[in-house]
Amino acid sequence: MFDFSTVVDRHGTWCTQWDYVADRFGQPDLLPFTISDMDFATAPCVQEALAQRLAHGVLGYSRWNHEDFTGAVRHWFSSRFDAQTSAESVVYGPSVIYMIAELIRMWSAPGDGVVVHTPAYDAFYKAIEGNERRVVPVSMQYDNGWFCDMAMLEAALARPENKILLLCSPQNPTGKVWTREELRTMAALCERHGVKVISDEIHMDMTWGEHRHTPWSEVACGPWALFTSASKSFNIPALTGAYGIIPDEVTRSRYLSALKGRDGLSSPAVLALVAHIAAYRQGAPWLDALRDYLAGNLNYIASALNTAFPVLNWQPPESTYLAWIDLQALNIDDAQLQNVLINEQKVAIMPGTTYGSEGHGFIRLNAGCPRVKLEQGVTRLIAALQKLA
Repeated sequence: MFDFSTVVDRHGTWCTQWDYVADRFGQPDLLPFTISDMDFATAPCVQEALAQRLAHGVLGYSRWNHEDFTGAVRHWFSSRFDAQTSAESVVYGPSVIYMIAELIRMWSAPGDGVVVHTPAYDAFYKAIEGNERRVVPVSMQYDNGWFCDMAMLEAALARPENKILLLCSPQNPTGKVWTREELRTMAALCERHGVKVISDEIHMDMTWGEHRHTPWSEVACGPWALFTSASKSFNIPALTGAYGIIPDEVTRSRYLSALKGRDGLSSPAVLALVAHIAAYRQGAPWLDALRDYLAGNLNYIASALNTAFPVLNWQPPESTYLAWIDLQALNIDDAQLQNVLINEQKVAIMPGTTYGSEGHGFIRLNAGCPRVKLEQGVTRLIAALQKLA
């Protein structure tokens, strides 16, 4: 029913991944597997809803706090995760990172610590340090799968200067899907030590196999906020727009006052509302087909890499279309690998150190693309590794 194989030329569309690859990698015209958007057109139902709204012709100021939007959000959480939420607790924001930054400012003071599982999404570091807070890293551990050492986490949460746990669920870049039991343990630890939780769940729809996402709302037992968007799942980040769940009325009121009064951002991007409503009411079949295609992409990477380098034994992640690839067994220098990838293979793949010091020896490859592009990228990656290994 849906075509994910046809290549869409994104050149000349002011595309961060394609048109501005030189900003990060120093050279233009590289084949990019970088920032986490996809090379697929969004769902037909979203395109049709946007076209209908544009045909109206008037694009004036709008509102988000109505049943069409909040009802679509509640429907998605109920139908996809069997999770219930109230319309009153739903809030809008221009982006997940904006919402995270605002709660960091509300729930902590300059110099306070924000606990983060590392390696971490690079925007987390910027949101924390840009607001004069300190990143408190808790390193992810690996033993036939990624996990958190809960004793290490509790040691960080127990320090009185650490006020917030900034959770990435599912975790970027490792692709870890937190189990309900792990989340319950984290919730209990945060409640015990008076730590508030901000949960970024933007990758919630992209889990593979038997792994299932559990919204923080299902396990929470202290002050918390959950922020997410349809932007990753339906490839609509250029529309802007995100939303969240803030159950505490006082916190929610303070957030909305900052959004409207201080920052003047309460009028939403109306096309983002249209896209979210269409995606969450009609887009499930498209998303399920996309998930199958992306899972096939990740399995292709594993097959190709492990055939070329059996010692890697790389396994697809539990979630996200971002392949977090451990190359440490090949004993290849990170800088040398990037040099060969960029200057000889003409391909852009994110170095693991983008996500913190724990990323040494890793790369993050975006598999959200037609298979023909992915095959080119993996072939070039293998050629680079063969030269250096």
